[in-house]
Amino acid sequence: MAGEKVNVVRYGTKPGAAAENRAKVEALFAQLAAEQPEGLTYQSIELPDGQFLHISSGNGALLQSLSAFKEFQQAGLMDGAPEIIPSTVVGQYP
Repeated sequence: MAGEKVNVVRYGTKPGAAAENRAKVEALFAQLAAEQPEGLTYQSIELPDGQFLHISSGNGALLQSLSAFKEFQQAGLMDGAPEIIPSTVVGQYP
């Protein structure tokens, strides 16, 4: 929705870790699909250069409470610190 505040997180993975990172992200989406928490939107994108973007809005504490998210964070697959970019939605369809 236009004007909505979102967090965009951008990061790269350690050499050879992209597939494992993707699997951790897929496990997170499986948990989201199973539990269907309300008050949270979440999207993950893998860029052609191997970096990942995660876009979230809503209840960040809910996201951080999920076991799959904790496993993703603790896996140590990121190459350096993630870049966190507070952003505003201009438009969205549908």
